[in-house]
Amino acid sequence: MIQSAQVASKFTLFTHHAKTFPDLVTALRNSMLRAGVFKNEQTAEEQVVSVLNFDIHLVKDYRGNRYIERITECIPVENKNEYTFNHRYEKTLEGKFDKFFDNATYYFMKTTNKQLYIYKNILEYVDGEYIITNKISDKNIREMRLNMTDADAKEFDEFVARNWGESSVYRMEDERKEKSKIAANMATKKRKPKDI
Repeated sequence: MIQSAQVASKFTLFTHHAKTFPDLVTALRNSMLRAGVFKNEQTAEEQVVSVLNFDIHLVKDYRGNRYIERITECIPVENKNEYTFNHRYEKTLEGKFDKFFDNATYYFMKTTNKQLYIYKNILEYVDGEYIITNKISDKNIREMRLNMTDADAKEFDEFVARNWGESSVYRMEDERKEKSKIAANMATKKRKPKDI
């Protein structure tokens, strides 16, 4: 399921029985480790997080009614290189050591306490009604719009504006510019330099 979601598919749909979103990530990670696909927990979890965009969690109440309890978005945390090279500007050996230890401390924090994702509920069922609790990430809004007709995108823009304000709306013109930029970059990469 994880592998098929990573290649050539617009979306992957599957069911699970995890009670919380972190439980879902852990269960999928552990399944990949048990299957022998990965040996490293962190690498397996990175792969899981890279394909989980949304979790639609259904529950069944004591009367036997099923309903959506929450919709949760998964946002992978980008691994940024935040090391500094300020030690080069230090005049004293003590200053250089301080900068080295700052980088070393940051390195060990990244390797031992690495946060691979954050998650937030977008919609929750509270006291008999659905409440929008958090904004969908800009990246997912953009990707969702790319798969909509013009009419659907217009309605979606109105929904986004109504619930999260005008600043969150991605207009068609911005999208066209983005698509043109991507197409131009791809065309540039395909060109081969002429032999001199």
